[in-house]
Amino acid sequence: MNIKHRMLKNPVKGSSLKKKEARLAYRFILPTALIVFGLVVFPAIYSIWISFHDVGLKNLNDVYHAPFVGFENFKNVINDFAFKFQDWRNAGAIVTSIVYSLFSTILTVFFGLIAALLLNRPFKGRGIARSIFLFPYVAPVVSVAFVWRWILDPRQSGVINDVLMRLNLIDTPQAYLSTRGLALILVILFEAWRYFPFAMLMILARLQAIDDMLYEAAEVDGANHWQKFIYITLPELKYVLGSSFLLRLIWTFNKFDDVFLLTGGGYGTKVLPILTYEFSFKTFNFGKGAATAMILFVIVVIFMILYSRIASKSED
Repeated sequence: MNIKHRMLKNPVKGSSLKKKEARLAYRFILPTALIVFGLVVFPAIYSIWISFHDVGLKNLNDVYHAPFVGFENFKNVINDFAFKFQDWRNAGAIVTSIVYSLFSTILTVFFGLIAALLLNRPFKGRGIARSIFLFPYVAPVVSVAFVWRWILDPRQSGVINDVLMRLNLIDTPQAYLSTRGLALILVILFEAWRYFPFAMLMILARLQAIDDMLYEAAEVDGANHWQKFIYITLPELKYVLGSSFLLRLIWTFNKFDDVFLLTGGGYGTKVLPILTYEFSFKTFNFGKGAATAMILFVIVVIFMILYSRIASKSED
């Protein structure tokens, strides 16, 4: 009360204090702002600029004087056989990205929902079970990817090949990650297995917030477990499921490391981030690579707008 009284008596002193606090706040924010600008904002603006210019090894030492080509890089990307749909054996990076992102996200949320429903029930050792379920999400991607590659090794020493040959289900070792179609399915399963704990945590948090009185009232009315799930649990999880799905879809569409570590983008698993990498660092056509990144950025922005709308509805 004394401080308030003094500030009211001396408004000039109070306003100068606010200015000092504002200056101090800006000083605290400045290091983070510089890092964000240097690592996020500037590279993003620079990529947009490169996507409209002819940038390659020939002029890499003088990028700022690279010739302006307009939308030529975008046309080259769209017309490239690695990008556009040819047939179902050569679906192209855009279709592969959609299939990979959509199905892996659906499975991620589905497995997350099942895991959350199981872990929401009280049982002995539930804490340990939750820790085990979190392992795929917290483990380094390099280690788990190489464990999967060892399990799916095309040689006889691979775990799957060894087990199946011992059971006389196959006669010769199979190259699972080198088989078109099967490789994409395995990459989708890997993505779902690795990230289902994220969906599980979000869903589990919402499950524990549902009022038990709703289930008790439904039980009095004679509802069975399935009816409780359909008419109470699912409606209560509607926004969390939608948010989890769109958030994971955004992240999966940008995924590079998971696919690259498992297959290198070969055998029908070439997604847009890997195509961006190949244009930029294999063919050294940086303008074309930047244009691919911009196409990917536009798609992600659309997903982000959808996510924002769902998030705002859930808050209402």
